Amino acid sequence: MNLLFFGFLCFMLACSPHDSNQETRTMSTISLPRPNLSGDISIEETLERRRSVRTFSATPLSLEEIGQLAWAAQGITDAARGFRTAPSAGATFPMETYFLLTEGEDVAGGVYRYLPHDHALELVTEGDQRRDLRSVALQQESITDAPAVLVITGILSRIEPRYRERAMRFMHMEAGHVAQNIYLQGVSLGVGTVVIGAFEDDGVRSVLGLGDGEYPLYIMPLGKLP
Repeated sequence: MNLLFFGFLCFMLACSPHDSNQETRTMSTISLPRPNLSGDISIEETLERRRSVRTFSATPLSLEEIGQLAWAAQGITDAARGFRTAPSAGATFPMETYFLLTEGEDVAGGVYRYLPHDHALELVTEGDQRRDLRSVALQQESITDAPAVLVITGILSRIEPRYRERAMRFMHMEAGHVAQNIYLQGVSLGVGTVVIGAFEDDGVRSVLGLGDGEYPLYIMPLGKLP
C-alpha cells in the first residue's frame, strides 16, 4: 500500500466523529453534572412501578435530570475498560444517544449527542426539532408533548466486523437494554417515558443529521409526570 495513502486513511479513521474511544469536543459542548450513584428507591420498586407514559408536564428537565438519564443510557462505569451502564455484545458499543431539548434555564433548545467518555452533550443542531421528529413518527403527540426526547441509534460498523450476520440482531437487543435503563432511571426521577418504534427511518436520519450506516432504533419522549 502506498505510504501516503495509508497515512491519509489512518488520519480519516482517527478523526471519525463517531469513534467509540475518542469523543468529539467542540465549543458547543455542555458538561453534565456528575451522576448520582445512589437513590431513595430500590431497583425492585422501580421495576414494580415501571409504566409507559404518554402525557407529561411542560416543565423542562433540569441539566441534572438530563445528565442522570444520559448516564443511565450509556454512562461509563469502568473508565479503564470503557464498560457502560448497558451491556454490549463484545464491548463493541454501537449505541449513540441523542437528546432533543426545549429551551430551559440550563440549556438552549436543540439536538444534542451524548458523549459518554466526557459525560457531556455535544450540540448537533440548534433549535427545537421535536415537531419535525413528530412529523416522521406518525404524528405521535407524545413527542411534542414531552419537553425532551431521547433517540437511540446504532452504528453497524462498530459491531459488524466481529459478529457479521448477527450484528444487526445484537444491535437491536442492545437498544432494548438501553431503553429499559431509561425507564427504570425515570421512575426514580419522577420522569415518565414511552418507547416508540413506529417512524420513518430516513426521516429520523434527516432530523438528527445521521450519517450513512447509523440506524435510528427507538424514540423515547421524556417528561415529568403531570
